Amino acid sequence: MQLKMTQRELQAFLQAEFPQVADDFEVAEVAPMRAIIRKRISDKHLRPGGTVSGPSMFALADVAIYLAVLAMIGPKALAVTTNCSIDFMRKPASGADLLAHATIHKLGKVLAVGDVLIYSEGHDRPVARASLTYSIPPERA
Repeated sequence: MQLKMTQRELQAFLQAEFPQVADDFEVAEVAPMRAIIRKRISDKHLRPGGTVSGPSMFALADVAIYLAVLAMIGPKALAVTTNCSIDFMRKPASGADLLAHATIHKLGKVLAVGDVLIYSEGHDRPVARASLTYSIPPERA
């Protein structure tokens, strides 16, 4: 399968369509059916106790699979999450950015299904695992 959007195009899309959060995310790598997305962690992403909040990790998982899907289908802003399940497995490393490794397992005409493993940068054990389904907008005639 061929990519329809490059790393640079995905980053530009994110900036154009979601400028309110685009600076939090970096497209680190993209390949067919896969992407690695970095979330730059700052104080606004922390919960009491100094760990990264669950909503911040959820956002990373959601953005990661969204960009992996767009890399395969092209810039379709109206692709939307239809399901997500996330397991928080361990506390992220203090002060480290997070890396989401997204993998698409099924890419159909209507739905895409994938998983995301989230790691603290520099660590090899995932801090969270998410399973997501995305709805792909129909082609217009």
